[in-house]
Amino acid sequence: MIYKVILFGPLLGAIIAGFGWRVIGDKGAQWLTTGLLFLSMVLSWVVFLQGAEESQAVHILDWVQSGTLYADWSIRVDRLTTIMLIVVTTVSALVHLYSMGYMAHDENFRENESYRPRFFAYLSFFTFAMLMLVTADNLLQMFFGWEGVGLASYLLIGFYFRKPSANAAAIKAFVVNRVGDFGFALGIMAIFFLVDSVRFEDIFAAAPMLAETQLTFLWTEWNAANLIAVLLFIGAMGKSAQLFLHTWLPDAMEGPTPVSALIHAATMVTAGVFLVCRMSPLMEYAPQAMAFVTFLGASTAFFAATVGLVQNDIKRVIAYSTCSQLGYMFVAAGVGVYSVAMFHLFTHAFFKAMLFLGAGSVIHGMHHEQDMRNYGGLRKKLPYTFWAMMIGTLAITGVGIPLTHIGFAGFLSKDAVIESAWAGTQGGYAFWMLVIAALFTSFYSWRLMFLTFYGAPRGDRHTHEHAHESPMVMIAPLGVLALGAVFAGMIWYGSFFGSHEQVNRFFGIEAHAEATQDEAAAEAPIPHGDEGQDHATMHGETAALVAQGVAPQGAIFMHPDNHVLDEAHHAPTWVKVSPFIAMLIGLVVALWFYVWDPAMPGRVAQTNRPLYLFLLNKWYFDEIYDFLFVRPARALGQLLWKRGDGDVIDGTINGVAMGLIPRLTRAAGRAQTGYIFTYAFAMVLGIAVLVTWMTIFGGAN
Repeated sequence: MIYKVILFGPLLGAIIAGFGWRVIGDKGAQWLTTGLLFLSMVLSWVVFLQGAEESQAVHILDWVQSGTLYADWSIRVDRLTTIMLIVVTTVSALVHLYSMGYMAHDENFRENESYRPRFFAYLSFFTFAMLMLVTADNLLQMFFGWEGVGLASYLLIGFYFRKPSANAAAIKAFVVNRVGDFGFALGIMAIFFLVDSVRFEDIFAAAPMLAETQLTFLWTEWNAANLIAVLLFIGAMGKSAQLFLHTWLPDAMEGPTPVSALIHAATMVTAGVFLVCRMSPLMEYAPQAMAFVTFLGASTAFFAATVGLVQNDIKRVIAYSTCSQLGYMFVAAGVGVYSVAMFHLFTHAFFKAMLFLGAGSVIHGMHHEQDMRNYGGLRKKLPYTFWAMMIGTLAITGVGIPLTHIGFAGFLSKDAVIESAWAGTQGGYAFWMLVIAALFTSFYSWRLMFLTFYGAPRGDRHTHEHAHESPMVMIAPLGVLALGAVFAGMIWYGSFFGSHEQVNRFFGIEAHAEATQDEAAAEAPIPHGDEGQDHATMHGETAALVAQGVAPQGAIFMHPDNHVLDEAHHAPTWVKVSPFIAMLIGLVVALWFYVWDPAMPGRVAQTNRPLYLFLLNKWYFDEIYDFLFVRPARALGQLLWKRGDGDVIDGTINGVAMGLIPRLTRAAGRAQTGYIFTYAFAMVLGIAVLVTWMTIFGGAN
């Protein structure tokens, strides 16, 4: 029952606030949705602290039954689920509370009384869809939640629908995510074709067989496990804004700031990381796909960090920071240390949500000014916001005591990712990209702090004079998140990145589970596409394996040959301290540029003008996509509209309607003479034609 309350509480709030706000009023809608989210949050922490030693399914209802496709609606309960439950509900509850202050003076409410209730209904609906995603017991249910959060993000990003830029950003997010979702859908179809099931237990049990199966796709033979893993990861790329499908995330900052904290910092964008970790039993049998995940994650971390160096909009800096940190998570998952990927996801939720909400507090206090070049000297005007963002900055840059387990949350989780990257790639490309990204992260994070809170006030003098601290309803969520940013890493370090035994115990992995898949795969017949074994036969064998308990036990699966976690603990000292050194270098350079010599950034930008413009314009991805995809699509649309619809379709219809039909009408009118002999003559001619036809083409034998 407790899981059903967690899942359906936000949905109930969304329905009542969205459709019944006239009955309960604006304030009633806000308090109802916020109260139900806090209830879900408390219950989520209860189930997380109780632990989930074994995976179980809480059946809700029979959902889809069509032929061999069966997908019930169930809540999958394991450690992976409970981690995501506390992340989603905690951030969402605090964002709901924060929004009560942030949206209190929204001028749009004066014109439309449904404005605020609708906003809170959208927030709660998004939370329900996200909970649907993370509690799914099969891929079809997950895809339902996946598309639900896409719809909710479209509504929230474009909430200020009178702004053309907000509408454009919402459409861009929706379209780019559809590209990734198409890959996700193809992956689900491929799994159903081969396994004849979309249930996780069946898929996990079939993973060894998929690794030995060849599949024809795009006129080429592919290893089934690698192909499916890549297709699923394409879906993750779109939702988690990885390189090439990342362009929607910065533009999504057009939505209200609480939306940025909820969707684009801690919840929706982590759905892709969750998907890869959830599918770890399959991913472990797809080494080429995982190498691709690692490479793209490292490239994304580096790319987004370089762009964040020069952005001036406070929310866009944090948005690119999110994109970069997601790359860290994918690197950890790509090298096979899924617990560390979830560790960084877990800690990142606290400090990144706090940074976004802190930025919202600054924007609120500065009368919606978002350009950091117009800030300066705000730490005395906004003291609580300053300290909250300082804690968030200390967490994201990785401040702690090297070679110990003492430090802010980001210090411990980021170091765990970098050490895992070193172990998984033997100190290769991914490791160095993450270290460089750590240096850049430190620079742009301290740059944000120095430009915003230090130095002399810049920009409009009147705005600075009237800058004010946010109300307590907005400050209180920052305080709660600060606790997570400080203590979450130290408390749960051993559970996520301790010994194999600690990690196994935390994620409910039984000691014998690691070998059962391979043992069963050795005994079971291996299907090959060339040997004529159809997917129905394969499904029968999969069901037998599930009945024997072959599916991996626990929330994640690491292959017996996967020793990256153990090797990461034995990384050299220089590897362990490299993120801390990178952080110090970034801090010193930021101090030099924005405190000791504020004229230095302008001189550097002028000296390296092409590089500065390259980074300022985000590597010109938007311009390239506009040239390659947007303009040709628009030109094709114009062609089909003007020539196809206008000239061909409308021209044909108008030509027939205005040319042929009137002529036929006039001819028919002339035939109606009113004389009997004319009609009799026409009848005789008709009879003669019929007799002739029947005689020639099949009349009498």
